[in-house]
Amino acid sequence: MNYIIAGIGLITVFLLAWLASSNKKHIRYRPILIMILIQIVFGLLLLRTSIGLILISGIASSFSVLLEYAYEGINFVFGGIANPGASPFFLQVLLPILFVSALIGILQYTRILPLFIHYVGLVLSKVNGMGKLESYNAIASAIVGQSEVFITVKKQLSAIPENRLYTLCASAMSTVSMSIVGSFMTMLKPEYVVAALVLNLFGGFIIASIINPYKVKPEDDLLDQEKEEKQAFFEMLGEYILDGFKVAVVVAAMLLGFIALIAMVNGLFSALFGISFQALLGYVFAPLAFLMGVPWHEAVQAGSIMATKIVANEFVAILDFTKIQGQLSERTVAIVSVFLISFANFGSIGTIVGAVKGLNERQGNVVARFGLRLLYGATLVSILSGIIISIVV
Repeated sequence: MNYIIAGIGLITVFLLAWLASSNKKHIRYRPILIMILIQIVFGLLLLRTSIGLILISGIASSFSVLLEYAYEGINFVFGGIANPGASPFFLQVLLPILFVSALIGILQYTRILPLFIHYVGLVLSKVNGMGKLESYNAIASAIVGQSEVFITVKKQLSAIPENRLYTLCASAMSTVSMSIVGSFMTMLKPEYVVAALVLNLFGGFIIASIINPYKVKPEDDLLDQEKEEKQAFFEMLGEYILDGFKVAVVVAAMLLGFIALIAMVNGLFSALFGISFQALLGYVFAPLAFLMGVPWHEAVQAGSIMATKIVANEFVAILDFTKIQGQLSERTVAIVSVFLISFANFGSIGTIVGAVKGLNERQGNVVARFGLRLLYGATLVSILSGIIISIVV
């Protein structure tokens, strides 16, 4: 029965993507089928084999060690502020972003990261049937972030046509940056976080290939990466640490605002209609959760978390999810966890538009025009990843 529901879910996702397609006649189905098979194989490998479990255990242990190092700095600066036994979210989850950001800076400075992104992107382009630029951008987005990735291709930005620009932005919204992966692993099971990173990478190409099909001519398939101006090592390190701090503070500010607003709206709805706003959204999204493989008796709770992620952001939704995941089956926990690991929310439209507009105003206006279509596609990517997980768990 689970496989039948998953099959119906896949058909529904592809139909929704097909209805929004800008060029239905030019959809290439062979790369899409290949990438779906790759998703299933990776899902089985990561979650159902001893090799996958060892790999995930190694990744989780590595992040655990990195977070311990991060806590050394946090305890030195903030030791004694927190109440004994308390676990402040800002200190435990957000501030480690500074340390991970510093490590990313070091890997960038030593040219290890750019080489990795470049060559993995080249391999991906052979699989997905898209250009080198699109494949490079997808890997880079997952490592440096949805805003920073556009800086690395700013030389080409003015010449990128609208269809290719959509794919670049869709990749940025469908992933999460490596700097906050460690934070997610403190709240969700590491195996689902790792699986989501891989599935969303291919899912972004699959949905974009349906919604926004095109073929890149060989003469246009150029990748001209922006080389950063050479900085002194400690100048670079300070810059990345401050960037990490900005991310932590922005996330904290968004959480404060969104959680307070949602609490107020929930209170108003409860007073007026006898049901909270999130509970109401849960009923709206319940059929979608069911098609993803969530058992019907848990679909309303799952739907509420999914809706919160889209309306607010992934951090707000994950915090709500951690309060109830103990009441849910492991199957539902896996599906919802994977759904939550992406930047597919309304706030990300503004983030991406702002990032592109800061580099090229004309292209920023182009991105703003297809903002809602961008969110639509990225949400379908999250749904697709959830369905694939429902097949393999």
